[in-house]
Amino acid sequence: MNTPAHLIFGLAAFAKPDAQRVTFAAGMGALLPDLSLYLLAGTSLFVLGIPAETVFGELYFSESWQLIFRIDNSFILWGFGLGAALWWRSDWGTALTGAALLHLSLDFPLHHDDGRAHFWPLTDWIFQSPFSYWDRDHYADVIGPIEMVASAILCAVLWRRFRTLWSRIGILALACAQIFPTFIWMFVFDT
Repeated sequence: MNTPAHLIFGLAAFAKPDAQRVTFAAGMGALLPDLSLYLLAGTSLFVLGIPAETVFGELYFSESWQLIFRIDNSFILWGFGLGAALWWRSDWGTALTGAALLHLSLDFPLHHDDGRAHFWPLTDWIFQSPFSYWDRDHYADVIGPIEMVASAILCAVLWRRFRTLWSRIGILALACAQIFPTFIWMFVFDT
């Protein structure tokens, strides 16, 4: 899924209007499994000037990048975190780890040849799904609209739940960020 959709889903599942710390943790948990990719790719593209083909065709699959992805996309590690949060009855810890696990659960079935080792450190195995959220050769033309509709519905849920001006500006920003990548993929991949 696109990162804005992960944020929308994570906030819809775990954010609480009367608990800023929990809401922030839900947003961070939804973002953290993708954050390393943004940092690595952003630095490579915009600071080091490495061509996008090299970044996403070679570096993405390099052992050093995959090691980082194994850590921040591990069901095992995030599961231990959730267990600890529940043990200590930490609302914000539960929101953080729960949103991260939701992120991983939504990514797992939607990456064809660019998945992550979600069960590290037990195994480096990577599930090769028949489905992809971005690749039309693997049903992105079906998955994409489903993701968009679900995101729109969840934005409406968040809109009803969060009534402050700043909350609603954030919800609109997420909705716009979710729509924007769809148009990027259409032009980049001629979909």
